[in-house]
Amino acid sequence: MINRKTSTYRKGDIIDVTECPDGRYGAPGMQRIKKKKPTPEQMQIVNHWNKVRRCRAYLLEYFSSGDTFATFTYQPRRRPENMAGALKDFKKVIGYIRKEYRKRGYELFWIRNIEKGTRGAWHFHMVVNTIPDTGNILKESWNKGFMHQITIRDDDKFYDEDFMKLAGYLTKDENTREKKKDGTRAKPRIKESSYSHSRNMQLITPKKDKLRRWKKEVKPKKGYYIARIWEGINPATGYKCRRYTMIRLNRSVKDDESNHIHRDHACRARNKGRQIRGSCRVHHKKRKAGGKKGLRGRGRDNVVQKRTGGSSQGTEALKPPL
Repeated sequence: MINRKTSTYRKGDIIDVTECPDGRYGAPGMQRIKKKKPTPEQMQIVNHWNKVRRCRAYLLEYFSSGDTFATFTYQPRRRPENMAGALKDFKKVIGYIRKEYRKRGYELFWIRNIEKGTRGAWHFHMVVNTIPDTGNILKESWNKGFMHQITIRDDDKFYDEDFMKLAGYLTKDENTREKKKDGTRAKPRIKESSYSHSRNMQLITPKKDKLRRWKKEVKPKKGYYIARIWEGINPATGYKCRRYTMIRLNRSVKDDESNHIHRDHACRARNKGRQIRGSCRVHHKKRKAGGKKGLRGRGRDNVVQKRTGGSSQGTEALKPPL
């Protein structure tokens, strides 16, 4: 059996799919071996990949190529002594930016990575959603050094269609080793790092299902094209694994017309969810106080009786959550 996990972003404009055989069956032609505890190096690789994957999901859902990538650097005499000092400086910066966004009626989304180089230089990278006055707000928020900002799509160093480069750039740590032209890995350039993101960004739970057979060739869904595809072999099972990203064909046109449309929809969805949960609590209280004459009175009880064969048993399981 093939396990398939499908994640959708921006109301279906982007679809991310992962297909891997079930690892419980083991490698073909091999006997079952005892379960081993992963080594620290293996755990570090898995944890870093999970961080990159989550960062990319946030970028796909809440950001676009027209948003802003900013780098904040320190003057040598104003560098913090440790990570706690750098976090304190960032807290002041993001507090000012959030306040200015609220004044203008916008919600702020951000992802950042604070880094200390091997030579002692501190800086942090940050991605924020762009509004009409983002440039001036970022400049006014920082007074301890230089601030450089650029539109994401204008820099090929970390921009691609599915934000894989940018996610890797924002999640660098002391174990990151850049690849040289000759294929070897360079020495780490980061001594210490801290990755974080705004807490107002929520992701939809991926859909999971199973496939009976492994498809040799992936075909895009109607109205989509494949932006990236990766295939490899799981070293533990010996079976193939695959990841690919599909993007709607007319998505770029809609983004040009309104760069922030997906953010507005996401905000409305979250606010609507809060209103629905709040209204359920109110309705339940009224019904509890007024008996069957509440807002969800006899009609609801009759539906339950039909489902349970004319008995009122099982009504507790269908009550709205408190």
